[in-house]
Formats: sequence, structure tokens, C-alpha cells
Amino acid sequence: MRRRSAALPLVILLAAGGPALAADPQVEVDTSAGKFVIQLDPGRAPLTVAHFLSYVAASHYDGLVFHRVVDGFVIQGGGYTAELELKPVAATVPNESGNGLSNRRGTVAMARTADPHSADSQFYVNLADNVTLDPKATRWGYAVFGQVVQGMEVVDDIGHRPTASRNDMNDVPVQPVVIRSVRLLDGPAPR
Repeated sequence: MRRRSAALPLVILLAAGGPALAADPQVEVDTSAGKFVIQLDPGRAPLTVAHFLSYVAASHYDGLVFHRVVDGFVIQGGGYTAELELKPVAATVPNESGNGLSNRRGTVAMARTADPHSADSQFYVNLADNVTLDPKATRWGYAVFGQVVQGMEVVDDIGHRPTASRNDMNDVPVQPVVIRSVRLLDGPAPR
């Protein structure tokens, strides 16, 4: 579901060694299309949430784009610049797809290659119920680690953007949707 790059060192905040998190931490994703808020689930996906938050703390997502938009399926970002250059990443995270969370509309999961333990910085938001991405008895799935709790209309807007092929990639938005920042919120997002 994504492409790989060479790894660079990045401090990984593990739940035991990192700062204390709220029971249900939230991050705000500020994009050129608007803002949305993701509630993370460290109880069900502790390694994935810690891994994702390490990229948030390092401002890794600032200036990247949603490079893959498939109407009625997913929007995917967190890896490429507006010029479609892959940003270097750190270590991968073990696949936590068997955590009981399903790839339902509005959930957020880690993108990966065919290697089930290859997820690094790229994530996607489900635009529909995509249960075919869930694990099965015979294969790994894609690890869900959060849910959009505010701004799903922004996600849907991104999901309806016109796309084209560019740099040997399909489903690239014609007008880039830039991630201005992803930041951890101190408390629940205002409604």
C-alpha cells in the first residue's frame, strides 16, 4: 500500500519511557483543505500509537502531502513531499492489526508494503468500511490505531479531489493537499 525509503534515526517514544499520555490522546491534522482531529487508541494499539506520536513529536508530517486519494476507499499521506519525494523515515513498527479494531469509515490505520511489519510514517483514513483490510486467520491486516472524531467533512473533501498519475504513482491529487502540521492536543478537541 506504500513505497519504502532509506531509514534515518528517530527517537521512538514508547509508552513506558515516553511522556505520560492522556487516556485517549488526540492529534489535530491541519491541512491545506482544513483541519481534522484523530483520537488515538493506545489501549488497543500501544506500539503503533507510540510510533505515530514519535513522528508527530519530530514534526515529520509538516509539509508532506496526502499523495494517494481513492474516492470511496482511503486518503493516504505521511510519506511524500508536494514534489513526490519520499521523506526519509526511522524504524518500522510491529503490526498490531489483530487488536480488534476494524478498518471502518473514519478509522485511521498504518500503511505498509507486502511485509506486514513494514509500517513506518505513512497512514491512511478510511473513507468507507474497508473490512477487507482487516486481518484474517491466514494473513495480516492493516493496523487501525485511531478514529477521526472531528472534521470528517474535511477528510471526505480530500477524498473527492480529482487525481491523476504522476511520478509512476496513481491516484495523486491534481492539486496537492498539504499537511501543514500534526500536533498532539492537550485535551479533547473543542466541538
